[in-house]
Amino acid sequence: MGSIAPDSRCRFVIRAYLGHKSGANWQAGNGVPHDRVFIVIVEIIILAMIAAFLGMRLYSVLGRRAEHEEESVPHRFDPSQQPNNVPPATAPTPLAPSNAQLEGAMPAVERGVRSIVAADPTFDITGFLEGAKGAYEMTLEAFWSGDRETLRALCDDDVYASFVGAIDAREAAGHTLDNRLIRIEETRIHSALLDNRTARVAVLFVADIATVLRDQDGTLVGGSLDDAVESRDVWTFSRNVDAAGPDWILDETDEG
Repeated sequence: MGSIAPDSRCRFVIRAYLGHKSGANWQAGNGVPHDRVFIVIVEIIILAMIAAFLGMRLYSVLGRRAEHEEESVPHRFDPSQQPNNVPPATAPTPLAPSNAQLEGAMPAVERGVRSIVAADPTFDITGFLEGAKGAYEMTLEAFWSGDRETLRALCDDDVYASFVGAIDAREAAGHTLDNRLIRIEETRIHSALLDNRTARVAVLFVADIATVLRDQDGTLVGGSLDDAVESRDVWTFSRNVDAAGPDWILDETDEG
């Protein structure tokens, strides 16, 4: 035999090795490689396991839901479904007036204020006195200028009728008032009481007022803008504590 070149021998061995591997990996008669079949089987097994897992999860969810569907669902705001041990809601406790607000007040005044606060927790002495002070100024200005509309809004029927009667008499005489409210020196509660559901609070006003009366020609009849006179008035304001609005009405006027 002749000698075989090394490269030819090498090529032969490689072809023989590849042929052996190729034959080992192919099934007889159908041309499908064994390793491909193995991969397909593994994929089928994995997919079957995933499907089984998903089926179990789906059954567990649907099974629990079916068990609970027969249970009644309570309404969120239905009072009949509230637990028996939950205490009913209570109204806010009214804030008692401070000692500073009632400093110097007579015992009867203090009792009256506290009874009003008990019936109307929104009642505040400081806010009430500020509002009464503003009403005092507005009412005086309306009376001096003959503004009946403003008086109607601020006064009850009796006080309004009294103011309008004085305005009518003044206009019939041809007189006008040119008064000035210089200052309000003091504002404090004079008396307070709760009459059924009506709160009545009397306020003492101490003010300096310059009074000027003129005739129809504008001639000075009496008074002076340079000479203020101290005025002491006790005005009583009332309000139904059950009313929705916060407005108080002037229902009585007296001299202090």
